[in-house]
Amino acid sequence: MKIVLTGFRGTGKTSVGRILAERVGLPFFDTDARVERRAGMPIPEIFRRHGEARFRALEREAIASLRDAEGVISTGGGAVLDPANVADLRWHGTVFLLSAAPDVIQERIAGSDRPGLTDLPPAEEVQALLARRKEAYLGAADACIDTGTRTPGEAVDLILRQIGGDAGLSPDDRQERNVLLQRFGLADLGDMIEQDPGLRVCAIAGNPCAHSRSPLLYNRLFAHFGMRYHYTRFEWPDAETIIRLANFLPLKGLSVTIPFKADVLRHIDEVDGHAAAIGAVNTVVRCGGRMYGHNTDWLGVRAPLAHRRGARAVVLGAGGAAAAAAYALVSLDMDVTVLARTPDAARRLAERFGCRWGGLEEFRGSDTDVVVHATPVGMEPDTRSLLAPRDLRAGMTIFDLVYTPPETPLIRAAKEAGCETIPGTEMFVHQAVEQFRLITGIAVSPALVREMLL
Repeated sequence: MKIVLTGFRGTGKTSVGRILAERVGLPFFDTDARVERRAGMPIPEIFRRHGEARFRALEREAIASLRDAEGVISTGGGAVLDPANVADLRWHGTVFLLSAAPDVIQERIAGSDRPGLTDLPPAEEVQALLARRKEAYLGAADACIDTGTRTPGEAVDLILRQIGGDAGLSPDDRQERNVLLQRFGLADLGDMIEQDPGLRVCAIAGNPCAHSRSPLLYNRLFAHFGMRYHYTRFEWPDAETIIRLANFLPLKGLSVTIPFKADVLRHIDEVDGHAAAIGAVNTVVRCGGRMYGHNTDWLGVRAPLAHRRGARAVVLGAGGAAAAAAYALVSLDMDVTVLARTPDAARRLAERFGCRWGGLEEFRGSDTDVVVHATPVGMEPDTRSLLAPRDLRAGMTIFDLVYTPPETPLIRAAKEAGCETIPGTEMFVHQAVEQFRLITGIAVSPALVREMLL
């Protein structure tokens, strides 16, 4: 068994870790203590003599040496900012994030001789660093434990209950969970959770979503990184029921697809700035009973089109995917026009981002360098295309966000016209890179994602 405790200074990692190790009969490893032994001096002295960079290098070595360890590991809050550290800590381990309110942390660490990491006053530094690290903390953790109002012993009790599979569900909640799993066709998932109390769950939420390749990709990535995670499908007609089921499960993350990217917003506790601006969430991270909403679709559009910065672009569609596309293209300084079957929908979307708008019939290939198709047209078994061959010309870049089939009717016609073509799998790959980081804290390359999809 490998249990990892991380979190900001003052959240009780060492005291909780020592008690926990004694309770489970495992050795206790403190990465800070290992760093000091390796350096032959206290951490404050390392900072004064060599700076933070040297400390982080020594910390990286200490964590790498514990990759295959069995025991309780306490590691510093800055460690999980490095995805390589997260990958080693997560390898066949369970990671608990210990947290406390900023004022509690400040009171606990007052008088410490460790130098600050910013030029801010101590209280302001705590708040600033917690905000800056929040995304990394939530991603790296399997579960979140508030130690601000608990004694170390109480925190250990809660950790042990979670390791033992106690989800804190009442008998009625457990019954409702099982009923919902039956309705979703996921009775086997309930059995898996009962048999493996440490299992964490992720899923794609949509209707339909049976075509999604996310379960294949994520389950292969989880196995690759030695994580006790299982990725499944939540296919259901309404987002509210999906979220209700999610709250009954040891769920860490959701990939949200059509038609719920806007609907799910009202069920999220905190939404990041990009998702709020786009008005759609495609990634949900859950920790400590709270749900955090993000949008990685816009990055999936942006990355493959970075070479066309400043081009004249058209977005076909006015839904959540189209909003992410428009947001991405504007960030690349493109001159963007939104065209949709319903011009009013195109206008509403375009006005949010300062773009032009119109109906689909207004498309003019001669005035367009880049086309991003952001509707479901052409998704199997649909064989239609919103653009005819006469609309296409050599030199255009056609990006079809539909990825099933890999070669859509639009992509096929664009190839025949001599266009640069970008299949929807590229958006899927690049958004998945960011989504996996948000949910797990681990960085993966586009190349690894493509390999896992083969």
